[in-house]
Amino acid sequence: MKWAVNRLRPGEAGRPWLVWLHGLLGSGDDWAPVLPYFDGWPMAAPDLPGHGASCSMSPEGFAEVTQGLAQTLASLDIERYILIGYSLGGRIALYHACRDRPAGLRGVFVEGAHPGLASPEARADRLRHDRAWAQRFAQQPLGQVLDDWYRQPVFADLSDAQRRELVALRRHNQGTAIASMLDATSLARQPDLLPSLQTLSLPFGYLCGERDAKFSTLARQGGLPCSLVPGAGHNAHRAEPAAFAAELLSLLAPLY
Repeated sequence: MKWAVNRLRPGEAGRPWLVWLHGLLGSGDDWAPVLPYFDGWPMAAPDLPGHGASCSMSPEGFAEVTQGLAQTLASLDIERYILIGYSLGGRIALYHACRDRPAGLRGVFVEGAHPGLASPEARADRLRHDRAWAQRFAQQPLGQVLDDWYRQPVFADLSDAQRRELVALRRHNQGTAIASMLDATSLARQPDLLPSLQTLSLPFGYLCGERDAKFSTLARQGGLPCSLVPGAGHNAHRAEPAAFAAELLSLLAPLY
């Protein structure tokens, strides 16, 4: 199950590839404002299953998703790579690093990504929550669902104009495809990866907007190395691409 890759750029020999994984409702193009700051790095920004040019793909869970990631990288002859993921893309990156443990992975850096739920009660609550949203995406007019989606507390930093802009940007999605991916990769179905992250031998970094109270708190409580992006909320790379790039480059600099 190879994913579509719309943005592929060669870079300097000897550097690993930067592989950018977008969030729910997005596409590889979401990273366009950030990529110019990483001149010299080879880069690939695929569309996740259920999104963009990969919208016809419907994986059944995290294992199948990360198998598709591995197949996509192999098809592009990408052997050494660093994963950078936002939200859902970050959770996929964390699973790949902690459970697949691929030999070619050289680092993982995530933005606003949940490491996992520890209790059965929290998992059950989250599964009900995500199934309700999946049902709405599958059955209701997409514009209406998107407007409600971006009114969730995690997006509280958005202005009305920013919310309208995001709704317009995401209307190209297919509701049934989003519903399928949301259910397959629900946080309720993700293992609690925090113990593995706390002992991960790979270079690892956790970024979030300084106004993203939920995820900065998660990082702090989990003892994860957190870099705050000034002036940003949950979607830091979209709101403040230059500041996000500066934080990430500072994490990459000691490595290469």
